[in-house]
Amino acid sequence: MRIELKGRGGANADEELLSRVEKKLGKVARQVSPLAELHIELREELGEQVAEGALKLKGVTLRATERADDAGHALNLLADDLARQVKKHRDKRRGRREAQRAAAEQRAI
Repeated sequence: MRIELKGRGGANADEELLSRVEKKLGKVARQVSPLAELHIELREELGEQVAEGALKLKGVTLRATERADDAGHALNLLADDLARQVKKHRDKRRGRREAQRAAAEQRAI
């Protein structure tokens, strides 16, 4: 999974935050294609750090936005939210495949 981290409006996106994101999203990276792209934008609004993320998968884009007092906590919340969405999407696709397989077996009988 390719990760792009941008800082805007007074928020800085340094190597420390990037390595923190890569570590936190390691589990998600194993569940998605290596071609998946994650774009994270970090900015400051009204004294809070806002982290917005868009994970582009094959055929779907998962988005999340989180706010916190510091950038690290906002990124952790964002990573947890994206992990939950990836799991839900993966389970949904698995359910569809199993339903199609069961229907094909039913027609074969």
